[in-house]
Amino acid sequence: MKRNVLYVLLLLFPCLAAAQELNCRVEVNSDQIQGTNKEVFTTLKEAITEYINDRKWSTAQISPVERIDCSMLFTVKEYADNRFVCELQVQSRRPVYNSSYTTTLINFKDTQVEFNYQEYEPLVFSETNIESNLTAIINFYVYMILGVDFDSFSPMGGTPFYELARQVVNLGQSSMEAGWKAFEDNRNRHALLSAFVEQSTAGFRQLWYDYHRGGLDEMALSVDKGRAKITEALQQLQKVYEASPMSVVITLFRDAKLDELVNVYSKAPTSEKETVYDILSGMYPTDRSIIDKIKQTE
Repeated sequence: MKRNVLYVLLLLFPCLAAAQELNCRVEVNSDQIQGTNKEVFTTLKEAITEYINDRKWSTAQISPVERIDCSMLFTVKEYADNRFVCELQVQSRRPVYNSSYTTTLINFKDTQVEFNYQEYEPLVFSETNIESNLTAIINFYVYMILGVDFDSFSPMGGTPFYELARQVVNLGQSSMEAGWKAFEDNRNRHALLSAFVEQSTAGFRQLWYDYHRGGLDEMALSVDKGRAKITEALQQLQKVYEASPMSVVITLFRDAKLDELVNVYSKAPTSEKETVYDILSGMYPTDRSIIDKIKQTE
């Protein structure tokens, strides 16, 4: 169901407005940790799951059936004295209009996730303070998931969520924790947010909307029209790449969409395949094994 149709329904049936925004599956992988009480990892998973899924994160009106499907996988690298060092894989998906297909929106790995957590410790939410680095990291990615999802349904629809994510980043910068500071890493949380709010990559958000709303959602009605809109979006992505080739949105798009594009262009005319092949191979030269499949499809 499209977000704009949902808004109309919510005006007519206010009782639909009560649901939380996210349906998040949380996993805590502790396979690399030996000789310790494993129960702490179970309680951590339960605490994060409850913290995300039982909270209303904004004033956005979401019906129960429209909760955003997402996941967070914490892979614990080190654990001692209640201190966790992890990698975090964040994924989110959204349904494609009038089909059973779901498309990946975010597939992002954060390698700078460190926090303190004691077994059974409650996770406390705050908009104005860093209660813990764990909740700050969760808050940030929840807002990014919401922002990217809403951008895919309406032009610049995710702006309020990026502003909330900016508040978290600003608070995080005052801490001593990694992942929050500018120029510290070109794929950290600060870099991810900057890619959605800076002028040099502003075109990405419009092409993101065109790709999903004008492209994938349209393909149920007209495959050719939908695919043509996706081709236009890729041409705009190329312009973003030329302006900022190291931007995290370039890798974000690759990780979410490259395999999908092979299927999108499986039955495209040869000329269209060649156009897309030239665009993608120029941006992603190390992913030729995937991109080559676009020309190989019949």
